[in-house]
Amino acid sequence: MAMKLLALGCINRNGSSRSTGLSPTPHYPSMPKYPKGAAVDDTTVSRAEAKALFSVIGMTCAACAGSVEKAIKRLPGIREAAVDVLNGRAQVIFFPVFVNEETIRETIDDVGFEATLIPEYDTNDRSTQVCRIRIKGMTCTSCSSTIERALQVIQGVQEAQVALATEEANVQYDPKVVSYIQLLQTIEDTGFEAILLSSGEDMSKIDLQINGVQTGDYMRIIEQSLEALPGVLALESSLEGKKISISYKPDMTGPRTFINVIETTGSKRYKANIFPEGGGGRETHRNEEIKKYYRSFMWSLVFTIPVFLTSMVFMYIPGIKSGLDTKVVNMLSIGEILRWVLSTPVQFIIGWRFYAGSYKALRRGSANMDVLIALGTNAAYFYSVYSVLRAATSSHFKGTDFFETSSMLISFILLGKYLEVLAKGKTSDAIAKLMDLAPETATLLSLDEKGNVINEEEIDSRLIQKNDVIKIIPGAKVASDGYVIWGQSHVNESMITGESRPVSKRKGDSVIGGTLNENGVLHIRATRIGSESALSQIVKLVESAQMAKAPVQKFADRISKYFVPLVIMLSFLTWFAWFLAGKYHGYPESWIPSSMDSFELALQFGISVMVIACPCALGLATPTAVMVGTGVGASQGVLIKGGQALESAHKVNCIVFDKTGTLTVGKPVVVKTKLLKNMLLREFYELVAATEVNSEHPLAKAVVEHAKKFREDEENHVWPEARDFVSITGHGVKATVRNKEIIVGNKMLMLNHNIAIPVDAEDALAEAEGSAQTGILVSIDGEVAGILAISDPLKPGAREVISILKSMKVTSIMVTGDNWGTANSIANEVGIEADLVMAEAKPEQKAERVKDLQASGHIVAMVGDGINDSPALVAADVGMAIGAGTDIAIEAADIVLMKSNLEDVITAIDLSRTTFSRIRLNYIWALGYNVLGIPIAAGALFPSTGFRLPPWIAGAAMAASSVSVVCCSLLLKYYKRPKKLDNLDIGGIKIE
Repeated sequence: MAMKLLALGCINRNGSSRSTGLSPTPHYPSMPKYPKGAAVDDTTVSRAEAKALFSVIGMTCAACAGSVEKAIKRLPGIREAAVDVLNGRAQVIFFPVFVNEETIRETIDDVGFEATLIPEYDTNDRSTQVCRIRIKGMTCTSCSSTIERALQVIQGVQEAQVALATEEANVQYDPKVVSYIQLLQTIEDTGFEAILLSSGEDMSKIDLQINGVQTGDYMRIIEQSLEALPGVLALESSLEGKKISISYKPDMTGPRTFINVIETTGSKRYKANIFPEGGGGRETHRNEEIKKYYRSFMWSLVFTIPVFLTSMVFMYIPGIKSGLDTKVVNMLSIGEILRWVLSTPVQFIIGWRFYAGSYKALRRGSANMDVLIALGTNAAYFYSVYSVLRAATSSHFKGTDFFETSSMLISFILLGKYLEVLAKGKTSDAIAKLMDLAPETATLLSLDEKGNVINEEEIDSRLIQKNDVIKIIPGAKVASDGYVIWGQSHVNESMITGESRPVSKRKGDSVIGGTLNENGVLHIRATRIGSESALSQIVKLVESAQMAKAPVQKFADRISKYFVPLVIMLSFLTWFAWFLAGKYHGYPESWIPSSMDSFELALQFGISVMVIACPCALGLATPTAVMVGTGVGASQGVLIKGGQALESAHKVNCIVFDKTGTLTVGKPVVVKTKLLKNMLLREFYELVAATEVNSEHPLAKAVVEHAKKFREDEENHVWPEARDFVSITGHGVKATVRNKEIIVGNKMLMLNHNIAIPVDAEDALAEAEGSAQTGILVSIDGEVAGILAISDPLKPGAREVISILKSMKVTSIMVTGDNWGTANSIANEVGIEADLVMAEAKPEQKAERVKDLQASGHIVAMVGDGINDSPALVAADVGMAIGAGTDIAIEAADIVLMKSNLEDVITAIDLSRTTFSRIRLNYIWALGYNVLGIPIAAGALFPSTGFRLPPWIAGAAMAASSVSVVCCSLLLKYYKRPKKLDNLDIGGIKIE
C-alpha cells in the first residue's frame, strides 16, 4: 500500500497542474472519492485524508447509529463513516479540504446527540500491521457488518474487513496504539468467538513437540537455552502438551537450530520435531465445522423421526392410532406426551445454538437469521405446550400440537447448514491445492569449503533455513525458492505461473518452491523460505482477494439491516390478518383443516413466513462467487486482488498497453551499432556499459549484455567506475566514466543538454524507427559518438489479442516512453490505430492519459510491467501487471498476469465478466426466492388452490436457498477461457 501511495505521489509531483474535473475511481485509498463536481488538482490529491474519532452520547439502538451515520455521510468530503452504538463512538474518514472536525461534530449535535472529538494519535508516526482473525458464530451479513463497524471505531484501526464466506477478518492497525489482544476482545464483546491466525508482526512462529521432558525444571532449562539464541523473540511452553511455541526472526535463526539446541541440551535424551498439523488451518476449522453440523443433524434425526412418525404416519395405522390416542389425564393423550418429550431436546439442546445466536444479535441491537429461527420454533413449541397443558386440565378441550413443526424445522435447518458449510469449503479449494504444492521432505546437502558434497540428509521441508543447499532429483518438487548453484535441468512451473512449457534451468537461474524438476539433478541455495516464498505470497494474495468485498456486496449489506425486522413484522401481520379473517368469518370454514382451528391455521401461516425468509442467501451471493472466481484465476495464472478488481474488470471498455515488455517480449537485443567518432568498438561499449549497468531499464540491460560479447575472454565482467550517475526517467542516463561525461538516451535527452545531433545520426535514427527498432544516441563529452539500434520483437499472438479485444468491444491504446517512429511501427504491426498511440511519454504523462480517458467516460485498464508504469497502474480503474515485471508494478496492480502472456488480459476480463454474471444470477435467485417464497408462505395461493406451505417445508426451502446459491457459485470452477485463445499460436521466441 505504501508503494501505491508512493506511485500516486509521483503523479502529484510531476503531473500537470491543470484540473481534469474527474474524480478518480476509489479502488485504492490513494485514489479517494471527492464531492460531486469538485475538481481534482495536485493540491487536492496531495492532501492526505484525515481520520477523526468522536464520542457520541445518547445513542440507544441501531436506528440511532443509522441516523448519525446518514447525517455524516451527507456532508461533502466524507470518505467513510462508521458508528458503534455499543461503545458510543463514531469514526469518520474525510478530506480536510472540504470539511473539518467541527462541522462533523455540529452535524452529529444537530441530529440530537452529544458529540465530543477524541484527540487522535499522531498519524505521521504510525506503523501498520495486518492482523488475521478467525471468527466463529457468524450466520449472515448482519453479523459481519456489526463486527466490521465495531472494529473500525477502535482508535488505531485503519481498516477492517470481515468476510462471511471465509469466516475471517483482516484488520490493518497501528501496534503503537492498539494491540491485537484488544481487537480479539472487541470481537468477543460483540458476541462472537475470535481466534488469532496471525498478528502481522515481522516474525515467524513454529510449534515444536518435545519428548522425554519429565519436569518443569527441565522445560525451563530448554527455554533458557532457546532464549539465548539470537533472533528468538518469544517462547510459550506447555509441559502437559509436550509443546513449545517459538517466535523468531527467520533471517537470524530457524527451526533446525531449535531442534539441535533442544536435543543437545538434554544430551540426546530429548527428542524434538515439528508439532503435528492441526487446529490452526482454515481447512481444519472447516472440517471441524462440518463434523459439528453433521453430528447435530444426526442427533436431531434421532428425536425428530419418531415425532414425525407419531404425528404424520402412525395416525393412519388403526392399531397404533388407538394406542397413541389413549387418554392419560383428561384429554391429554400418550401421543402428545411422546411428541412433547421427544421434541424438547431438539428445541433446547440441539437448537441451543439458535438461542445463543439470537441473544448475541439482540444484545448488540441487531437481528439475524437465528432470531427468525428462534421465534418461529418457539411459537410452534410453546403453543404446543399450551395445547398439551390445556388438554391435561380440561375434559372437553380438543387442540392440536405442532411439536413436529419445531423439531422438523430445526432438523431441516441443520441439514441446510451442513450442506452449506460443505459447499463453502469447496469454494476455497484453490488455496488448498496451492498449499499442497509444497513437498513434505527435502534433501539437505552439507558442503566443504571447496563446495564438494560431504553429506546428504533427508529433512522435513519446513526445517529448511536460508542459505541451505538442497538437492532436487528428477521428478521431485523444488523444496524452496532459491537459485541453482550446480546442475542443469528443465523445471515445470505450470502449477505456479500457468506456463505449460518446461523452463530451462542452469547455474545462476532462480527456481520457485513447489515447481516440478523434470530431467536433471539440481543443487539449489535456499533464499526465501516459509512466509517469504513465492508460493506463500501467492496463497496470501488469493486469501486477501477472497477477503476483500466487491462494491456490489454493499447492496446485500444494506438489505440485511432491514431484512429481519421487516420479516418479523410481515410474519406478525400475516398471523393477525388470518386470525381476524377466521374470527369474523372472512373465509369459509371449509378452508380450515379438520385437525386445527382458525387460530392454529393463522399461526401456521405466520411461522411459515418467519422461517422461509433467508438473509443468508443474499449474504453469500457475492463472496462465494468472488472466492471461486479468484481461485480459478489463480489456477490459470491470473491473480486477481479481490472483489473490487473483479467488479471493475468486467466493465472495462478501454485498455492502455505499455510497449516494452508488454506488447513486446521485453528482452531487447542490440542489432546494429554505428560509430560517429574514430574509436574502437570495445572502448565505445566499455564507456556505454559502465553507464548503463546502473540502470534497471530493459534497453540498458540489452546494451550491457551486448557489451559483454567484446569481453568474452574475461570471466568476470567488471566495468569501469561510473561517478555522478543520474537516471532521467523516460529519457536515459548520464554519468562520468574515466573522466568523460557519458550521456545515453533518446533524442529529447540530447536536445535538453544542448547537444547537436548530426545529419548522419538523424538518418540512422529514422532508419531504425522505420524498422520498428529503438534508436539510442550516445554522447561523449558533449558530442554524439554513436547510435545503437535495438530491436524488441513482438510477443507471440499480440496482434490476435488486440483483434479479439476489438471483437469484445474493448478499445486498445498504446502508451510508451519510446520514440514516435518505433511506437507507430509497433502499433501498425499489432493493429492499433495511429491516433490511439502516445509516444515519448513520461510516467506522469501515462497516468494523465489514463485520467483523460476516464474523464471521457471510459472504464480503463492499464497493462504494464515497469516502475515507470506504476503511476498509471494506480490511476487506472484496473491495473494489470505482467508477472515478469518489477515488484513495484506488481504491487501497484489489481491483477497480476503470472505467465506474462498477453492472452491472459482477455482471460482476466472474460473471467471477471463470467464471475459477475454469476453474482447477478445469485442475487436474482436470492431475491426472487424471498419475493416469491414469502407471499406463498403467507397463504397467497391458499384461497384459490388450497395450497398451504407447512412451516417445516418452509424451513427446508430456506435452507435450500443458501445451498443453491453456494452451488451456483461453485459452477464457476468449470470455467474455460474463451475458445478463440486456444487457436492462438503462442510460440516461444528465442533470443540469442
